[in-house]
Amino acid sequence: MNRSGFRIGLNIVIALASIGAWLVMVFSNGGMLTDTGLASLKYFTVLSNIFEGTACIIWIAAGRESSHAAERIKYMATVSVALTFMTVMVFLGPLYGYPEMLAGVNFYLHLLVPVLALAECIFLSRTIYTRRDNRLAVVPMLIYGALYLANNLINGTGEWPDTNDWYGFLNWGLPVGLVIFAGLCLITWLAGALIRVVNNYFDRKAYGSIGED
Repeated sequence: MNRSGFRIGLNIVIALASIGAWLVMVFSNGGMLTDTGLASLKYFTVLSNIFEGTACIIWIAAGRESSHAAERIKYMATVSVALTFMTVMVFLGPLYGYPEMLAGVNFYLHLLVPVLALAECIFLSRTIYTRRDNRLAVVPMLIYGALYLANNLINGTGEWPDTNDWYGFLNWGLPVGLVIFAGLCLITWLAGALIRVVNNYFDRKAYGSIGED
């Protein structure tokens, strides 16, 4: 199988794994998160995986490597699931234990999909990602953070388990919460920069560079 065919197959696998894992959560209570079903959409982990699966479908439907827009959507989605992966590997895994973080559908959402997405983006994409792409990759976290904070400000934080601060970012007050989200945006940008640099290192210029903006 040539590179293009392998990449198509890998995108199909990623789409099925990411969206399929979420559908399992919707139609069964796997106990992996505090909220399952449609309420699971409040978690960035779930949203980033759905974004990745949708980006794969868009990429395939758009004619694969003929669409620069589809390639960049996939890059944004890959950076998003990379943030999920790093959070689990560096913070949640040591805190709660990796067996818990990788049990059930979490194996797909926290490990399999992010790793496959990263490998596909770094080693198979022929697109030269730019600094502008890197900045755009932070937008999903910016939107999520803005909605998260707005929900708490408008509807109140509440108390566990009926809280709108399900990640506990506002436990130390709004200023600290803003700093945490700013840090997450910075980490997202750094993850995108690393993916971009490593991808470009492999000299994937078969389709030409669109420049560094």
